[in-house]
Amino acid sequence: MHIKTALNFLAVFLYCLFSAQTYEIQYTSSYNGKTTADQPSTIVWVNEKENFILNSAIKEQKSSYPYEITKVEKPSNTIVSYAFLKPGSIISTSDAESVGKQDFELTNETKKILGYTCKKAVTKVNSNTIEVWYTHDLKLKGGPSVLGQNLGLVLEVERNKNSLITAGSIKKIKNTGIENILKGNIQTTDQLGYKDLLWKSRFTILTVFENETINFSDASKSDDQIKRYANGTIILKKIKFPAITEGENIFVELKQQSNGDAYDRTGTVFFIPQDKEKSFFDGLEKGAKTLPVYENGNGKQYYGVTSTDHYSPAMEMMRFFTAFGIQKFNHIQLKGKTWQTISPYRQDITELKPSLSGKELWVGIFIGNYDKGGHKVSLDITIHKSDQTVHKNNIAIPLFNTLNIMEMAGQDYSTMFNKDKGLMVNFTLNKDLKNAQLKYTTTGHGGWENGDEFVPKTNFIVVDGNPVFSFVPWRTDCGSYRLYNPASGNFQDGLSSSDLSRSNWCPGTVTNPNFIPLGDLKAGKHTIQIKIPQGPTEGTSFSSWNVSGALLGVQ
Repeated sequence: MHIKTALNFLAVFLYCLFSAQTYEIQYTSSYNGKTTADQPSTIVWVNEKENFILNSAIKEQKSSYPYEITKVEKPSNTIVSYAFLKPGSIISTSDAESVGKQDFELTNETKKILGYTCKKAVTKVNSNTIEVWYTHDLKLKGGPSVLGQNLGLVLEVERNKNSLITAGSIKKIKNTGIENILKGNIQTTDQLGYKDLLWKSRFTILTVFENETINFSDASKSDDQIKRYANGTIILKKIKFPAITEGENIFVELKQQSNGDAYDRTGTVFFIPQDKEKSFFDGLEKGAKTLPVYENGNGKQYYGVTSTDHYSPAMEMMRFFTAFGIQKFNHIQLKGKTWQTISPYRQDITELKPSLSGKELWVGIFIGNYDKGGHKVSLDITIHKSDQTVHKNNIAIPLFNTLNIMEMAGQDYSTMFNKDKGLMVNFTLNKDLKNAQLKYTTTGHGGWENGDEFVPKTNFIVVDGNPVFSFVPWRTDCGSYRLYNPASGNFQDGLSSSDLSRSNWCPGTVTNPNFIPLGDLKAGKHTIQIKIPQGPTEGTSFSSWNVSGALLGVQ
């Protein structure tokens, strides 16, 4: 009896000793056979009780925020995720279902990895073919991701025959040191909340406006945070931009709904440069006619639309167009139509980085409307670390902006293209400019049968007297956005107003700018001219063109 007890004790001791044994597996990643330089290796700590998945930078406590550690608890196979958002901020969530959900096709193929016999299993994840090589030789289960945790010890994972993560070493260790990493106050949350907090921690969010009204009303007044102009059709707020590095991208994101206005309206997100003694802000405060005037010989005066030695116009960040009555008019029913409830607009504005980085600027939104209810808007600017930055310019100079942002305060429509001179801007470069580009945004307006909104017209760009670019700005995809336009009128020919092709815009969409290469420009004086064969006035109906331009390049 004593011998049996001793043997049982020994068995329990040996089991506990074996269970306490932890292995460290280090994995390297490659793509098309090439190992990614400077990428930390994946580290997996495996024993009978639990697995930890992290990377070598985290192990050495040199990882940049945010980063994650995954724990797999056994035998329940519960996945516990830890996200380190910033120093002292750790969140976690758990999932007891994911490990066993994935279906694998088990094959008879084998191969040796680090001397261990491995079998292959195949699965599909979001249309990706995943091959998992696992071994039973070590009597353990785990791997470099949650995929295949039940199969055995995963030593290699290949995705789509081009992306590979493979074990480079396996060794026994006495202590992982995880207690020195997972310490402090860890806040638990649900899985969706965890993903959201982790995602948002990866970039900087500048909240400019949140559910603000843009309308036409004498009751629209400024407060301590938000200035309102032109009877409420313009809202403005001062925003402090952080220093933005070369490897970061900038996006502007707007959400809009009708709050009473049923029509498609011109909108713009803009900021006001502060680089000269006079700015567009002066016009908002003191009236449009206090700004520099542009004349082309047609008898009209256009205020604040072109740069001068002492004035910079408003810099356009994004041109957008509201849909016909989205959300407010969703009660209008059509068979087979389920209306969208919000118009989202999002655009990359990384090329404007030189004008934004480290500066405090007035950022505004204009929506042209004459409705007391108007529109509801929210605006965020997000800054993302990236190695995919396309624009390498260090100069962004505002040249012109003919969109009459102060329309409801007397700023005239941009009808200057009814003369051959069109729009002409003089500017001076104090240094040579390499790889110069014109960021050019254009939309045609005049909403009747023969108006330029519905008639294709060529835009001509002339620099220093030389034609450099011409094109016809035209959108034929407007019908794709029918479900954003509940109040759009339906015609007897089976079309809706929102279906019709237009001069570079559709109701409910963003207008993309053109980036026009200008080559290298020498220091000194230059001219840029925009010419458009604007349609003639018919009675009280007229055409106009909203064009904005900024000069980009490297000095």
